[in-house]
Amino acid sequence: MKPAKDNCNVAIVGAGPAGIACGYALAKAGVDAVVFERGKYPGAKNMFGGIFFSNAMNRILPNFYDEAPIERFVAKRRYSMLVDNSEIAFGFEPEEFKKLPHNNSFIVKRSLFDKWFATKAEEQGAVVINNITIKDFLWDGDKVIGVISGPGSENTFLADVVVCAEGANSILSQKSGLRDKLGPTKRSIAVKEVIKLPRSVIEDRFGLSEKQGAAYEYFGSSVQGLLGNGFIYTNMDSLSVGIGFSLSDFMEKKGRESPNDILEDFKNHPSVEPLIKGGSTIEYMAHMIPSDSFSYLPNMYRDGLLLVGDAAGLLNTSFFHEGVNLAMASGLYAAETIIEARSKRDFTSKTLYQYQEKLNNSFVMQDLKNCKNFLSFLRSHKNLINGYPRLFNEILVDYFSVSEKSKREIKRGIFNKVRKNVKLTRMVTDMWGAWRSLI
Repeated sequence: MKPAKDNCNVAIVGAGPAGIACGYALAKAGVDAVVFERGKYPGAKNMFGGIFFSNAMNRILPNFYDEAPIERFVAKRRYSMLVDNSEIAFGFEPEEFKKLPHNNSFIVKRSLFDKWFATKAEEQGAVVINNITIKDFLWDGDKVIGVISGPGSENTFLADVVVCAEGANSILSQKSGLRDKLGPTKRSIAVKEVIKLPRSVIEDRFGLSEKQGAAYEYFGSSVQGLLGNGFIYTNMDSLSVGIGFSLSDFMEKKGRESPNDILEDFKNHPSVEPLIKGGSTIEYMAHMIPSDSFSYLPNMYRDGLLLVGDAAGLLNTSFFHEGVNLAMASGLYAAETIIEARSKRDFTSKTLYQYQEKLNNSFVMQDLKNCKNFLSFLRSHKNLINGYPRLFNEILVDYFSVSEKSKREIKRGIFNKVRKNVKLTRMVTDMWGAWRSLI
């Protein structure tokens, strides 16, 4: 399928959350927007953990959750540090999150949600074209004036502005000259299975009712000490179970196993296996995740072109794991900028720079800036995810062991163990540094 004409006001490459949010806002404002998607349908090739933070979505469609294909809302969160076959966990289940709008935290399947969201954009007048791969930009000197899907004029589409929402592994963003060549230090890899289980079993195991959902995050041994984590999110009648870790960290691991081997190891952990026991895998997927961090983000605009979402590296790489929310927000800011540019009939950087300004003044860049040192700090302080948790686990075992030793003797033994294994000043410094890298 091709549009009725070979040009449009705005060409959007990619029908993920950023691209569709942009297309929706533009079409609603009467702007001719065409979204090109290389998958069979929006969401067909998209993968993420499962948690959707929805405050940007609320700007687009208030009360969207009344009709969107939501699996559950996040009522319960749990953070675990796996140490070999042991687990140290912290969980919370605030009553406030069980009331609308549920802390803007929902569990969704992208294959369903993205398709639904795309239909909403089409209802506004956006055109979504599936099964088409944009291979390059069309240039007029240094200005992008369209996109190319293949040889011949019939595969050339003109546009006043192109929005690149191509995703994490964006070759077009490199061709644009806005970002350097992608490397392993700027990307993470995630693998995930969807494991089918009866709804009643899920709700019994995770202590849930009705549309309540649980989000469990696992660190440390969940990814064999790599810089990353494992997760379990509860769908209505299945579990999203996966892992994600730094690609560079993985490549440096000697005698490394495959990502699938690491996932199987996580699934077989004594704290994880009982939660997924008896389930059958119905989906398996892998995906590249941006981990540019604030300090290494690409330029976001040039004449005739804007980068949004994962293509722009907009993902919070701390334990918040916000991606879809930032992507949608960037799509909205791109649309606002384009609408302003149309009023001036100026699609050069002189006007499009306002997109960068909008991002800078929003929670998107402010949150990324606050956490900009998180990954680099962890890379240089691996004790925080390996050494300290192992020591803390030993301390807990010693302290709560029932024996004929007096509590005084146990405390003395713990103190000697800590003094032998770590320098207290170093530990305090590391903990303080970790806290500062998050806020």
